[in-house]
Amino acid sequence: MKDILEKIMSDARYLKNIEYGEPRSGHPEGKVEHHIAELEENLEKLVSRHAGEISEDQYWKLKFLIHVHDTFKADATPNVPILNPDSHASLAKKFAAEFVVDEDLLNMLQFHDVNYALWQQFHRTGSYDVRRLENLLETIQDWDLFLIFLILDGSTKGKERSKLVWFMKEAAEYKESRVDESWML
Repeated sequence: MKDILEKIMSDARYLKNIEYGEPRSGHPEGKVEHHIAELEENLEKLVSRHAGEISEDQYWKLKFLIHVHDTFKADATPNVPILNPDSHASLAKKFAAEFVVDEDLLNMLQFHDVNYALWQQFHRTGSYDVRRLENLLETIQDWDLFLIFLILDGSTKGKERSKLVWFMKEAAEYKESRVDESWML
């Protein structure tokens, strides 16, 4: 995975797109490259705290997710559904598929914001689409890796950790994981 990440990081599309972004709600760091740097710091903190619990393979998969998940916001149509081909998640998945065939990693890119969408729905209405959560739980195979990534992404300066804790508790009603809120940064 390390060699794949090196190819991605030298790709002209990646290099252009990580320059995108202005400080905004949820992303006070602005540019995608600053978000990536913050997530890499989070990964190192988590690895330090959970020595031996994150394998080398998981580490490189997490680095891959960190570098690709938001990299296509510059090319995306704003505020479209996650499955829209022009969403940043769909564009990231399409880009990543040029480098990997791991369907689970590709699905993690596609669905990395579903937790937030479910929280928003719950916050607005007092309930959420349980079937959408169940679909996510059925789609993602390495649930521990996915939760670790969500923790990395949800533990940045502009994000409220309580939203992610809410999601983790909801998901725990349906699927067991060794990763729980004690892993939060």
